[in-house]
Amino acid sequence: MQFLTVVIRRSLYAFLLLLAVIVFNYTLLFLVPGDIAETIAGESGGASAELMAEIRRSYGLDQPFYVQLFGYVGRVLQGDLGSSYYFNVPVLDLILGRLGPTLLLVVTSLLLAIFTGTLFGVIASQRPNGIFSHFITILALIGFSAPVFWTAFLLIILFVSMLQILPLSGLAEPLTESGTWQWYLDVAYHLILPVVSLSSIYLAQYSRLARASMMDILGSDYIRTARAKGLGQRVIIYKHALRNAVIPVITIAGLQFSHIFSGAVVIETVFSWPGLGTLAFESILRGDTPTIMGILFFSAFVVIIFNLLTDLAYRIVDPRIRLSNTA
Repeated sequence: MQFLTVVIRRSLYAFLLLLAVIVFNYTLLFLVPGDIAETIAGESGGASAELMAEIRRSYGLDQPFYVQLFGYVGRVLQGDLGSSYYFNVPVLDLILGRLGPTLLLVVTSLLLAIFTGTLFGVIASQRPNGIFSHFITILALIGFSAPVFWTAFLLIILFVSMLQILPLSGLAEPLTESGTWQWYLDVAYHLILPVVSLSSIYLAQYSRLARASMMDILGSDYIRTARAKGLGQRVIIYKHALRNAVIPVITIAGLQFSHIFSGAVVIETVFSWPGLGTLAFESILRGDTPTIMGILFFSAFVVIIFNLLTDLAYRIVDPRIRLSNTA
């Protein structure tokens, strides 16, 4: 019952935050210099006074700002993100059509960074002064310092230009039939470079964080008690210490989901990956305001939901939080 109350309260906070994001995004884009009607008229092939007036009336651009704002908020809460000025289709359909590749890229990169980084950190923590531990430190330093696009370009030079063993861009080869096992293998093949590029910086962070957290846990009293009872090193590491050591990794992963989601915009642009990042880049170049606002809203929605789930997962993993809430 206590956990249900926490879920309801956190969900209410998430809704209010999402509502504030909608208002802020609309206000910010409203203040951007330029006339939206001129952008629409340009796509229509003309900009006469009669056409401009008709466009403003049709899209409600002749209304006061607060009327436009309340109308937009009401439509968004009903699931209507408007229609694209450039593609002339509902923005929600555009987003859902590009969502799959972006989720595939982001989730795969995040899972690779979390599991590989945590594994590296756990191994390094057992010998803090060993060679592998020093390698993790150097890896973290490089990961913190290297921009994600720089890493992507280096991988392109090495594996595409020099070795010529990995593809440069796209989701799959155009001639591969969608839905077949060859197509899935082709997608996995095209996914290698974007995933490695996007996960590199986060893998370094998680490995360093897991190493520090694990070393702190291994020095605690209950670990010394477990060793005094004669428990094996593997049981101590993976059954007792790892559960507590992974809590900071889970927390940081949730907080950094927005970063990796925004980093996907750069990676998708570099590798021509047909996801939301490429759609956002194209919409900004074309001045497609409804699509930009739709992508901003959807990105905020995903980040807020992911942070909510992270908070709940934190409470499930750490019994001390549940006990403090009950008290």
